[in-house]
Amino acid sequence: MLCSRITNATILTMDPARPTARELGIWRGRVVGLDSDIAGLPARRVLDLDGATVLPGFIDSHVHLIWAGLKARAPSVAPSKRVDAILRAVADAVTAAPDGGWVSLGGYDQRTLDRPLTAADLDAVSAGRKVYLGHISGHACLVNSAVLGELPPHVASPDGFLAEDAMGAALALRPPHTLAELADAVAESGRVCRSQGVTACAEAGIGSELFAHSPLEGAAFQLAHETGRLPLRVQLMVAADALRPVEAAPEDTTTRSFGLGLRTGFGDGRLSLGALKVFTDGGMMARTAALTEPYAGSTSRGQLQADPELLTETIVEGHRAGWQLAVHAIGDRAVDLALDALAAARRAKPRADARHRVEHAGLVRPDQLARFAELGAIAVVQPSFLRYFGDDYATIMGPERAPWMYRGQGFLDHGVRLAGSSDRPVADGSPLRAVQFMVERASASGRLIGPKEAMSVDEALRAYTADAAYACRWEGDAGSISPGKRADLVVLGDDPRKVDPGRIGDIEVVRTFVEGEESLDGVAA
Repeated sequence: MLCSRITNATILTMDPARPTARELGIWRGRVVGLDSDIAGLPARRVLDLDGATVLPGFIDSHVHLIWAGLKARAPSVAPSKRVDAILRAVADAVTAAPDGGWVSLGGYDQRTLDRPLTAADLDAVSAGRKVYLGHISGHACLVNSAVLGELPPHVASPDGFLAEDAMGAALALRPPHTLAELADAVAESGRVCRSQGVTACAEAGIGSELFAHSPLEGAAFQLAHETGRLPLRVQLMVAADALRPVEAAPEDTTTRSFGLGLRTGFGDGRLSLGALKVFTDGGMMARTAALTEPYAGSTSRGQLQADPELLTETIVEGHRAGWQLAVHAIGDRAVDLALDALAAARRAKPRADARHRVEHAGLVRPDQLARFAELGAIAVVQPSFLRYFGDDYATIMGPERAPWMYRGQGFLDHGVRLAGSSDRPVADGSPLRAVQFMVERASASGRLIGPKEAMSVDEALRAYTADAAYACRWEGDAGSISPGKRADLVVLGDDPRKVDPGRIGDIEVVRTFVEGEESLDGVAA
């Protein structure tokens, strides 16, 4: 057997049975062995890393590759600071856009403007075109009167700001992107992931009526895969509203199904089906995350996406049908609903190793931590939200609740699995910058947010490797550098455990390997 060998490296395996190594062997995309395991084995290629650090490839447990790719190509009004600058950007986009159709821009953020921006403002620079400004959170938008005029009266807002279902109604009017555009978006954002050391990710919801870019989103990933442009491993979460009523045999315990009954686990090593995504509330930036107490300085407590009984029924039915559930819950009121519904699902049909996930878990009260543990729920958090938006979030939560946001050590102390993710493109996707925040708990301005939630570097790295693999049911193939697992690796210019915590986010990602290949052109280790 001729294998490839990586030598002279600091290998952090994330495998407790064998935490470190200096050499590893790769054969047919898998790890053959470490150190003495491969002594004497002939190697067709030897890669000397001159002491560089090797980790399992980072796993981003919650991303939006299509949205990220489309956003990178679309005109943007970011940073949204002055209304006159936004209007100039809109006017330029209207001039540059082909005749007919919509003019879509990204980067809108109402929180930082010098004055309110309205549909009437957009009308003045729209030249009669339909204009859509996407909010940076993905949970809201601003549209002009040409769009408002096609919306039902109960949805349309006079000022043009639309959130959640109202935003979804506007998106439903917008022509869908082509399959080729979506596949290109997947390929482009996937390459960015690879450059940051990410070798696998979970696409957080395809087929949603609220957030979909096309009814063919799933086919876009398949097209990218078939044409060799899927540069990392992808697991597709299916949005719950993509399921349709069915009349199955009573013993099959489901009344809703997706595509011939396909569910979590279908697919191959590069592209597969993951969890069922259920939205329960909105987001903090749009002030739609559902809270038990109002936002500081406001009477609003956000909103749930639907009637609590309907959301609970959806979660219970998804569990009964055999899905792993990924329940979007940012505010603590939404977290209550998610945990109550997961408990009801377990009572309705006990299921071993269901591994249900709570996506975001943005505001978790102290009394909710034990319930996570009791239910075996996995917390899938986005540390970079507080790194980049933490000053705003801490202000709107107030001093008592701010330490409860996007927890780290609190989950670990209660025995809750914690998986790291980015929610790209909402926030920067770099796992190393997220790890830095998990260790420092400091926003970009230096403000400490919940410092008691700070984790060790090793714990933060586990959240992006071994525990992220567990959350995606990949632990048999990924998440650690162990014999038999896929050779998904990231090579770093420094050891995150040994640099000052404030430098972790700046460590260079030197190389990234997926199944032993460094690029889509097949450069093998």
